[in-house]
Amino acid sequence: MGLSCAANLRDVGGYTTAKGQHVRRGMIYRSDVFNPMSESDRSKLGSLRLRFDYDLRTTEEIEAQPDQVPPAVDYVHLDVLADESSSAAAKLGALLQDPRKATAELGGGKVEGLLSDTYRHLVTLPSARKAYRELFVSLSDEGRLPAVFHCTTGKDRTGWATAALLALLGVPREAIFDDYLRTNEYLLPYYKKHIDAFVAAGGDQEVPVAIFGVKREYLEAAFDEMSARYGSIENYFSQGLGLDVGAQQKLRNVLLKR
Repeated sequence: MGLSCAANLRDVGGYTTAKGQHVRRGMIYRSDVFNPMSESDRSKLGSLRLRFDYDLRTTEEIEAQPDQVPPAVDYVHLDVLADESSSAAAKLGALLQDPRKATAELGGGKVEGLLSDTYRHLVTLPSARKAYRELFVSLSDEGRLPAVFHCTTGKDRTGWATAALLALLGVPREAIFDDYLRTNEYLLPYYKKHIDAFVAAGGDQEVPVAIFGVKREYLEAAFDEMSARYGSIENYFSQGLGLDVGAQQKLRNVLLKR
């Protein structure tokens, strides 16, 4: 889209399922935060003709950076991490202000472990299951589309939402991981100045890269948790999110074409 912010805004559609169907383009978008938005940004975003904006962030994140979408877009807040006892994201953000301390506390694979735990929580937290249920129910209503869902960087809460949806639609697992890892192409250049400043202040580059980017092991943690608890993506949607076979088929009917 070429927005000055929302570097990770992209279409969820375009993928081919194992059965040869195609995920429709122009229906659902994923993104990072819409702030700060210029008039040019709003105009470009307006060209998508979005009807709904589903914000998966915490209240604190929203207060710090409220969405600045066009007024014609209906806004819905779905707090995925409302039941999280302590925000790993907040802890990581604070530590990044002290590169040497962050390297000592998060280096050597520790930050990857923290983020993998967060992805497991995206599957298990009651607030996450509630938020994702409402999101997917809404996305199965063609009258509410086109729509966008997002978090702060569009990679973790948004990443699992996208991966779970594509999995339910029948997109092969490797294509889902390829889509997920594309985040690095957008976010790492966007946050290059922050990463360079962290390194210049004595920090290990691998720490901010692990935080601002994504790694295969993060999404694998979510899929592993989902499989351990529910056995299949269909059971995750039915037992975990409360979307029965009919509700799942409604999503497929709306979002797939031959």
